[in-house]
Amino acid sequence: MSDLLRRSTGALTAAGIVLGTCLSSPASIALAASEGAPHSHPALVEWAGFAGNAQHTAAASARPQPFTRIRWRTKVDLHPQADQDIHYGSPMITAANTVLVPTRVSAKSGFRVVAFSGANGTQRWSLGTDWTPARQTTSMSEDAPPLPAVLTPSATLAVAGAGGTVLLRAHANQKAGSVRRVAFYGTAQWKAHRAAYDKAVQIITPLTAGPDGSIYFGFVVNAPTPAHLTTGIARIAADGHATWISAARAGGNRKIKFVAFNCAPALSRNGKTVYIAEFGSPASVLVGLDAATLKPKYRVAMKDPATGKQAILSISSTASPTIGPDGDVYFGVIENSLPGHDGRGWLLHFNATLTKAKIPGSFGWDNTVSVLPASAVPSYHGTSSYLLASKYNNYYRGVPHGDGLNRVALLDPAASQKDPYANVETMKAVETVLSPVRDPHASSGARYEWCINSAVVDPADDSVIVNSEAGIVYRWNLTTGKLAEKIHLNAPKTEAYTPTIIGPDGTVYAINNATLYAIGR
Repeated sequence: MSDLLRRSTGALTAAGIVLGTCLSSPASIALAASEGAPHSHPALVEWAGFAGNAQHTAAASARPQPFTRIRWRTKVDLHPQADQDIHYGSPMITAANTVLVPTRVSAKSGFRVVAFSGANGTQRWSLGTDWTPARQTTSMSEDAPPLPAVLTPSATLAVAGAGGTVLLRAHANQKAGSVRRVAFYGTAQWKAHRAAYDKAVQIITPLTAGPDGSIYFGFVVNAPTPAHLTTGIARIAADGHATWISAARAGGNRKIKFVAFNCAPALSRNGKTVYIAEFGSPASVLVGLDAATLKPKYRVAMKDPATGKQAILSISSTASPTIGPDGDVYFGVIENSLPGHDGRGWLLHFNATLTKAKIPGSFGWDNTVSVLPASAVPSYHGTSSYLLASKYNNYYRGVPHGDGLNRVALLDPAASQKDPYANVETMKAVETVLSPVRDPHASSGARYEWCINSAVVDPADDSVIVNSEAGIVYRWNLTTGKLAEKIHLNAPKTEAYTPTIIGPDGTVYAINNATLYAIGR
């Protein structure tokens, strides 16, 4: 993706942002029991969807294979836009090494999910969907959104369909599997009034699957419906039972109109709370809902740490909450006023009940941080049991400090330092690594951006896999602090941020130039 200022200023200063006064967190929903231990990793699923799991920690279980060659590749967009101002959905991988790839066919023909053998790239099956991106008001502009999809713990593919419905394809590892459609407001209701719902309702976030097979997502309603739906958040249980809550009720403010576009819901480690961001005027809030009923539990107004003003959410961002091992919640926002922090945004940091703001991070606007144990970094001697891997770009067109020295950082959530670009205490950068390749189209010394919205971390190998707009994927060795391996994918290409992934056999996956590359020995 080219720098934030070139691509997003129009979207940020139009609608689709939040401005003005802040919304206080009501005392009536401020306190709750602390979050407990995580559920065990699903035996049938290696990488469920966005950022790997329901906590979005993006942690791999297998060591990455050596970056010897591109073992296979496939297009994720059969008719890419010229400037690639578009987001692509995260691949999903079963424990049996079936790789499911959300694929854009064309603006007219829509999307499908294609399943491949992770071992050799052989296509196994394909499932089309009638999902279409949400229609926005004329004052909103955005990068084209990704196809919402996720693997449930039973290795069932859930993918967004028309009218806010979800298609469920059983047995992702098998060439044939039954497909059924469910609607959060009642499948019979959708069948009886299909044209009305298909026109009015669209899913606008990635899908997240809970440990019990429940599916969570945000949706938008653009026209009247027979069931009188309003924009909000939905849950579909594994048995088909569904519930939903309006964005206004979840946020405790009738002026809240939207769930944050492209924001994947996140679950607490015990699966009892679902977190998601919302925006409207005059408030942007992070909310915590009961994962079974969607009843509001917690909420907090999100503020710029430097100015105290309401933080901004962009509909061009894919930032989603990350849940730490201690239950802390992390979420990326844009500064207010842009570009006061060089367009870097902030990583907001709260406790599990959203009642305490903790040390923020110094980058966040289109970033979902990954979590790795502190033991994976031998040079670390702080007090935190875990560290965060974060994109740390500093856009060269940003003012007043933008220099194009784009980095990736390991952050200590328990220690602070003075922020290099603002009079704020932010998370201490334990290690950083500079993007190696200079951008000839930028100012002297500027480097290509790190092309990631979520970086896979590998505790077994003490490494982080990061993708660059230079068309190169790197393995950052956390023991030496060096970029230990690299492989060229294609020529430098400006495009939206995408995730990196490690499969169960150690194959590394990265998206660049509308192509998914499988990298290994």
